[in-house]
Amino acid sequence: MKIAMIGAGYVGLVSGVCFSDFGHDVVCVEKDPKKLARLQAGEVPIYEPGLDELMARNVDAGRLSFTDRLTEAVQGASAVFIAVGTPTRRGDGHADLTYVMTAAEEIATALSDYAVVVTKSTVPVGTNRQVEKVIAAANPVAEFDVASNPEFLREGAAIDDFMRPDRIVVGVQNARAAEVMQAIYRPLYLRDFPIMVTDLESAEMIKYAANAFLATKITFINEIASLCERTGADIKSVSKGMGADGRIGSKFLHAGPGYGGSCFPKDTRALARIGQEHAVPMQLTETVIKVNEEIKRRMVEKVFDLCGGSPNGKIVTVLGVTFKPNTDDMREAPALTIVPALVGNGAQVRVVDPQGRQEGAALLPGVTWYDDAYAAAEGADAVIILTEWNAFRALDLPRLANTMRIPAMADLRNIYSAEDASEAGFTAYTSIGRRDL
Repeated sequence: MKIAMIGAGYVGLVSGVCFSDFGHDVVCVEKDPKKLARLQAGEVPIYEPGLDELMARNVDAGRLSFTDRLTEAVQGASAVFIAVGTPTRRGDGHADLTYVMTAAEEIATALSDYAVVVTKSTVPVGTNRQVEKVIAAANPVAEFDVASNPEFLREGAAIDDFMRPDRIVVGVQNARAAEVMQAIYRPLYLRDFPIMVTDLESAEMIKYAANAFLATKITFINEIASLCERTGADIKSVSKGMGADGRIGSKFLHAGPGYGGSCFPKDTRALARIGQEHAVPMQLTETVIKVNEEIKRRMVEKVFDLCGGSPNGKIVTVLGVTFKPNTDDMREAPALTIVPALVGNGAQVRVVDPQGRQEGAALLPGVTWYDDAYAAAEGADAVIILTEWNAFRALDLPRLANTMRIPAMADLRNIYSAEDASEAGFTAYTSIGRRDL
């Protein structure tokens, strides 16, 4: 089966590579000349563990290619996936569908045989019906169906999520489109991974509802962590006790500095906007958005307190600035709130992140980048753990403390404990939802 993937960003590239590994012939269309040149040279423009090897294998096998010629890519394709960006529109929080509709028009002019046009991008409810109208208007004789196939990929674990999904959600209008989609995902169906076939609107809503619920779990446990700090309870024990309840589950109950990334901030805002447009306010989601921003600001206060009330003139080492480990994604990362606050209040900030420098260099002006945590901590007045990279999970704490001018740590991912810090020689230690040193 031939598949055209319109857009070779994070979702499009991972999906296209994985589909080619299923045995399909995949052509990824990318309009950015620089990104296309890198892809055609065999370079992966994003950091995702295992993606480079998988891409190389399928390119070598002749099943995967990259082009900027959409018409050629669409010709003869059984399915054409739209995997372009849907950023938050300025001013109103809605998803910007400009790229989606532009892709739909271009696909329409290229269609010559029957194909299923599949929206992989995260889009508001009703978008697929708009896509259908755009294609029909641009090419009245085109024979096609539309389908919704939202992605549920975690950055840093995207390949495993694609190959071993909890579920595949497919929204269609008829059996013919469903058959094409089932054929595409046949390798997963044969391994008993569930394929859920729904209507278009339900598939679109599932994506937003799932992400909003996960963002709510994160925000809830972060609020409970703040209460734990005032009452003397330990958030790790509370999370474990809650997670042991099968109705709740342990995932996404890890207290931290607030959620970020490419999905949760954008999708919660979009869901809130969808609710407003349909006169059904998403009050829980709106509160989650508000509280998450407050949590990030609260982290700034926590770090300032560690620095004696003000970071002015202090050397502060920040370990990790991407929104989560195993990615280079800086979008909506807590670091984008905390680090500028430190720099703006007179701190000398040193940053260490295994993959964050490429994006972070432009987003975090005024900081100094280091490759080694111990070198970055030499003579520092405080060290802050912002991202739980494996490289920061097994630090030699005595060595770290001994190299600092003032051994003080803000562990905003609860990797260590006050006891660990004290034994290592730290004179101050603060974390999330636990007692300080």
